[in-house]
Amino acid sequence: MNTSQRTVNPGRFQSRRALVAGGGTGLGRVVARALAAEGATVVVAGRTEATLRETVRLIEADGGRAQAVTADLTDAADARRLVDDAVGELGGLDVAVNAVGILRGAGQAVADIAEEDWDAMLAANVTGTWLFLREVVRAMRASGGGAIVTVSSDLGPHIRIPGMGAYAATKAAVSALTRAAARDHIAEGIRINAVSPGALDTPMSLQPGETEAERALRMKEQSPLGRVGTLEEVASAILHLASEESGYTVGADLVIDGGAAA
Repeated sequence: MNTSQRTVNPGRFQSRRALVAGGGTGLGRVVARALAAEGATVVVAGRTEATLRETVRLIEADGGRAQAVTADLTDAADARRLVDDAVGELGGLDVAVNAVGILRGAGQAVADIAEEDWDAMLAANVTGTWLFLREVVRAMRASGGGAIVTVSSDLGPHIRIPGMGAYAATKAAVSALTRAAARDHIAEGIRINAVSPGALDTPMSLQPGETEAERALRMKEQSPLGRVGTLEEVASAILHLASEESGYTVGADLVIDGGAAA
């Protein structure tokens, strides 16, 4: 993990029990490693066992504790089994992060998006977020509360980019659902917040047929900071929202996009 771009606070999550959905790759892996580095015992979840096991290996190599559970959050029964398994492994849940999300049909206008791409994004980005929230809230009710962070996007809730309308619609739904859930469950001791990253240093930020050099030039022209963000920068924000440092923060949608939505 590139710790040069985030400050590790050993013990901040000591004795905390954390679930990271989408923990096999990308942002989810970085978040899982960061939580473990700060003392949490982590269950990483996703559909691909091999990538989850690699995340566990990396965490254990760093001296942390983690376990892997395969699950598909678009399936209601699987989402419930995932949370039940995580609670069984950990003895409860204090922190849950949903970093699952997909992008299909980039560059296509709303009227041109393929139905299968629309359905896939709705299932992964919206239904998956709802099922995750539903099952994690159920578990946290039983243990007296906790902190949940969902991953949305600056697209949809905050800015518009041509050719990204369908994806933006799903992420706007994620932000709205997160804020509604935050109000619904605050009295149960459950704090729910979202982060909305902008373009990050991942393959998803590349436009069709674009090279990394071309992306760097485009972002220099489009981004007030002149660059894409790093996964570590977003992970730092997620850990802040999940920690006691944010005890008074409920229903926030924290935009992390270098000023693009300002």
